[in-house]
Amino acid sequence: MRLFSASEPVTVKGENISVKSLSGSQRTYLRGLAHSLRPVIQVGKNGITPELINAVDEALGFHELIKIKFVDFKEERKELSVQISEKTSSEAVGMIGNIAIFYREQPDEEKRKIKLPLLNQE
Repeated sequence: MRLFSASEPVTVKGENISVKSLSGSQRTYLRGLAHSLRPVIQVGKNGITPELINAVDEALGFHELIKIKFVDFKEERKELSVQISEKTSSEAVGMIGNIAIFYREQPDEEKRKIKLPLLNQE
């Protein structure tokens, strides 16, 4: 299992994306935004497949913030969330029951739908 550093650029579909670590307040903000969302993807009996990763990647590219429901593999949902996060260069924002919340900032500023609160700088 490979972890990404915050400064390391990651290439997703030909675009370089830097993986940023979110602060606690930013995670809380994103969980609040995700409250009204419905899960757009379900992890079923096949688990994590290349098709599932492509679907998650496409959904994150369009929505930035998504929910994924674990229909099967409920005991392994935390480990699977880490794998999905790594493979899609996204950030797992939270987990509520069998539903995980993922966020990936849109690289194109004009297409961004979510503006994160700034980090508290001391």
